[in-house]
Amino acid sequence: MHELFVDLETFSPVNLNKSGVYPYAEHPDFDILLFGYSIDGGPVQVIDLASGEALPGEVVEALVDPGVTKWAFNAAFERVCLSAWLHRHHPELMVGHTFLDPSQWRCTMVWSAYVGLPMSLEQVATVLNLDVRKDAAGRKLITQFCTPAKPTVLNGGTTRNPPSSDPAGWEAFTAYNRRDVEVELAIHERLAAFPLPEAEWDIYTLDQTINDAGILLDKVLVDKAVECDRQHRATTLARAQKLTGLENPNSPIQLKEWLATHGCRMTSLTKTEVAAALETATGTVREALELRGDLAKSSVKKYEAMQHVAGRDGRGRGFLQFYGAGRTGRFAGRLVQVQNLPRNYLPDLDEARALVRTGNFDAIELLYPSVTDTLSQLVRTAFIPGEGHRFVVADFSAIEARVIAWLAGETTTLKAFEEGKDLYCEIASRMFGVPVEKHGVNGDLRQKGKIAVLACGFGGAAGALKAMGALRMGLAEHELQPLVDAWRAANPNIVDLWAQINSAAIDVISTRQPTRVGPLRFTVESGIFFIELPSGRRLAYVKPRLGENRFGGTSILYDGISTGRKWGTLETYGGKLTENIVQAIARDLLVYGMHRVSQAGHWIVMHVHDEIVVETTTATVDEICALMSTAPDWAAGLPLAADGYECEFYRKD
Repeated sequence: MHELFVDLETFSPVNLNKSGVYPYAEHPDFDILLFGYSIDGGPVQVIDLASGEALPGEVVEALVDPGVTKWAFNAAFERVCLSAWLHRHHPELMVGHTFLDPSQWRCTMVWSAYVGLPMSLEQVATVLNLDVRKDAAGRKLITQFCTPAKPTVLNGGTTRNPPSSDPAGWEAFTAYNRRDVEVELAIHERLAAFPLPEAEWDIYTLDQTINDAGILLDKVLVDKAVECDRQHRATTLARAQKLTGLENPNSPIQLKEWLATHGCRMTSLTKTEVAAALETATGTVREALELRGDLAKSSVKKYEAMQHVAGRDGRGRGFLQFYGAGRTGRFAGRLVQVQNLPRNYLPDLDEARALVRTGNFDAIELLYPSVTDTLSQLVRTAFIPGEGHRFVVADFSAIEARVIAWLAGETTTLKAFEEGKDLYCEIASRMFGVPVEKHGVNGDLRQKGKIAVLACGFGGAAGALKAMGALRMGLAEHELQPLVDAWRAANPNIVDLWAQINSAAIDVISTRQPTRVGPLRFTVESGIFFIELPSGRRLAYVKPRLGENRFGGTSILYDGISTGRKWGTLETYGGKLTENIVQAIARDLLVYGMHRVSQAGHWIVMHVHDEIVVETTTATVDEICALMSTAPDWAAGLPLAADGYECEFYRKD
């Protein structure tokens, strides 16, 4: 046996969507019902464990045999579930291990994402037009057999529906399990022409190791934050009821009617509309709008998510999805969504945190203008190191600006980075032709340089500046286009890079002949447009074709996941492709740095965008930053830099 293809059907009273697979499989009532498998691509077998059948010895042994590669779609689920099952039924095979070794596993979901396909078994089968498809009727059967049920005569008054409660349904469920393995085998065969590089499987192993390790959650803070929010919302709602006389002032319909009778007509109560109305509102109308804004804020969703995901040891696991951002290969957040944590800027963060932990909610109400905002800022601090440990946090400095300057050969910017100069001052100086120093001569121009760098790097114009908040920062409407023009004039090689990438993409899609732009290679193979990065990894765009954009020019079309998670036609262009490429290279640099940190013996427990969090007793900030700042051979000449800090709980420095 060389390969084992696996699909499980399982039961647990834990809500999988809210808690993730780790608490789901950790629950004492967790069980594996059906074990579908194929050995080396042979006929699919289904072992009915729920009906008393036993897993063959060779299959049990294969689960821990490093010589056998285990395959599954969303393999993390099967691996974690089987880890829990083996601990219970074959503990001798798990001595010294909490989870099965991820290096022995391969995931067809990740492989699908690598070639630009959806991360859904059903959608992949449809997009690939496979002869075998996932049985859509299985969802009802999963609800029936895999989740808690109401006690009935058929299930013997228990909260589970056993096979005997519906023999015909169970037979269909067994067929459903068999079909899933068959679909996985078909996907594996179809993708064989586009193998995932072994280096990516190594990164997948590291990703799974980080997810397995998890990160400790401050249960006291989490529970008290939820309690504080509940108390504050009750107080706020009571005040709004008294002020307006409405039974439910949180109802948009009721509140809009009340506002209208008080001379404030509003078509909606969105955050933007309420903010606009507050600019002129006074008296009770103003207070009602402020209360509405407070009630509309959700400061505790992440705390509530933490309550669901915490394991018996207090650690949260499974927060990161490998290749979750398919366009670039970046990681996506899951469960608590660590990729979009609120920033913290309270000067007395430690004091605010202590007040919440001790339940001193009255002091929070008294000392801080917004309870909900304060709780939001404290979300990061709920991630804590284990006893006797501390966090070392390190992240890349201006990584995307460095990568695009390196790709484009923008030597002036690269030299500025090498000399440790302030990028925004350097860009502003080139844009306006005068010296610019932070907090010094022409220092007011630095902000214009910063907003231009952030908004204009991938073809953005005045609209991008607005989206970045240029008008809120004090820039006038008439300044925006000149600012764009100045930035482009100061960065001619980057502007040329957009055009080169756009032209290369159009040429290769129309001619099917490979071409290059610097270290990037463009090809079309079997209906997929590939961009090979300097690392050797490839970005994939399915069914590439040319169309006409809204300006009458040539547009680049491809198929992918669009709004609403549906598979459909997407449009791109040179600037957007450049953004994909730059972010993808930044991702490759991150995982290279993560490998170096891990191989040096340090324990990465989380990473967010271009930042890693190390739980340690010995590592120093300088040591971790030095490991992160070393560029791989394929990025020769790219000036990397990382900044870092220590903390007793996670925070933004």
